Amino acid sequence: MPHHPIQIEADAAAATRAGTRIADVMQAIRGRIAARSLTPGEKLPSIRALAASMQLSTSTVVEAYERLCAEGVIRSRPGSGFFVAGALAPLSMAEIGPRLDRAVDPFWVSRQALQAQDGMLTPGCGWLPPHWLPQEALRRGLRELARADGAALADYASPQGLPALRQWLARRLAERGVEASADQLLLTDSGTQAIDLVCRFLIDPGDTVLVDDPCYFNFLAVLRAHRARIVGIPHTPTGPDVEHFARAVAEHAPRLYLTNAAIHNPTGATLSPVTAHRILKIADEARLTIVEDEVFADLEADPAPRLAAFDGLQRVVQVGSFSKTLSAAARVGFVAVRRDWVEGLVDLKIATSFGSGHLSSALVLNVLRDGHYRKHVEGLRVRLARAILEVGSRLQELGIEPWLQPKAGLFLWCRLPPGTDAAALSQAALAQGIILAPGNVFSPSQSAHEFMRFNAAQSLDDRLFSFLRKALGSARGPAG
Repeated sequence: MPHHPIQIEADAAAATRAGTRIADVMQAIRGRIAARSLTPGEKLPSIRALAASMQLSTSTVVEAYERLCAEGVIRSRPGSGFFVAGALAPLSMAEIGPRLDRAVDPFWVSRQALQAQDGMLTPGCGWLPPHWLPQEALRRGLRELARADGAALADYASPQGLPALRQWLARRLAERGVEASADQLLLTDSGTQAIDLVCRFLIDPGDTVLVDDPCYFNFLAVLRAHRARIVGIPHTPTGPDVEHFARAVAEHAPRLYLTNAAIHNPTGATLSPVTAHRILKIADEARLTIVEDEVFADLEADPAPRLAAFDGLQRVVQVGSFSKTLSAAARVGFVAVRRDWVEGLVDLKIATSFGSGHLSSALVLNVLRDGHYRKHVEGLRVRLARAILEVGSRLQELGIEPWLQPKAGLFLWCRLPPGTDAAALSQAALAQGIILAPGNVFSPSQSAHEFMRFNAAQSLDDRLFSFLRKALGSARGPAG
């Protein structure tokens, strides 16, 4: 008897669903191999275990494994199970973590902003316009450096970094309540390299790391490169949500917590003393290390609490750089750390970059000694405060609401009008030569699709507001 048409359609739909489930299993295994969480020769999860974890039937997993065997991705050993076959393919950052639309990829803003052509607007970037930086002081520092002896111009520097600059940094940290001698400081080529070294030193692939949700998008990129398991903690105007933090620590036994204590990126929030003490107490009980990124510290008029100051650099590592206030071209960062970790970090630095950038360190030191740096950052604070007020007001006129009014810094973390997708808006802006920073770039949970980060110093051009007015008007339709 012929099959009824409705039955045929139902069978076809069931077959499609089964094929999709098999493809999902295959993609999950391929992704774990690409991310190095499964290495050549390593045994795959058993069929029953994987079926239970993915809430699928064992027959679906069997079919997926058989197809992967046919492709040569895995091999079957009768009586033993399934194993990864062959050598690893080159590491692909795009395969680490979930496959995302490029507009919400953690690399998207960085790629676009770093490759921006002349005339493009960059309100989504994380740095100041060049003319806001002390260019004349940099030129004086370069002239002084040109008169230095041959060793300063041509030789390797100490792996720990220029002693005089480390001494200057120790004095600056002391002003913020962080007691660190020069021998507890390690200079790096950037704040990002500082975080990378700490991750190399403290975590292994598969370790859990807590980050804020939202957080600086390059935290996510660095942690994925280290194949860490990322768990987001909701951020509040006074710091991480303490209850969520405590539950995550108890549930996941994380190795690190990576955060901005002062001038949080992207929200502009400031850590409160009460939150700081509660977070440190939880971290101490769980033997959890905290990495505190201080890259925006010099933009504060009234310094916020420092986890490293309360902790005395026992469980807290502090990192920073000069790229936001002095120059992104002179790449100098630093790590402040407990004494017994310094040698291990120095060895890692030698293994990965050999020596320090002597020229960049000497240039930064020349500018810092010039006497104008303090006046420069004081002027920056005033200028940024004005920009925050102006840009915030103009955004509110368009129905874009700041999440909070930041006390200092560059950023406004804003909720877009209801129904507006930040990723789609960013793609439309790029077509008009405007680089925006959509919210999900910063969110490990991908829950910030209606948010956008605006750099106030880079958002003063009328072309930005003309674009937003037109785009949001179109998005809301005639009644908007």
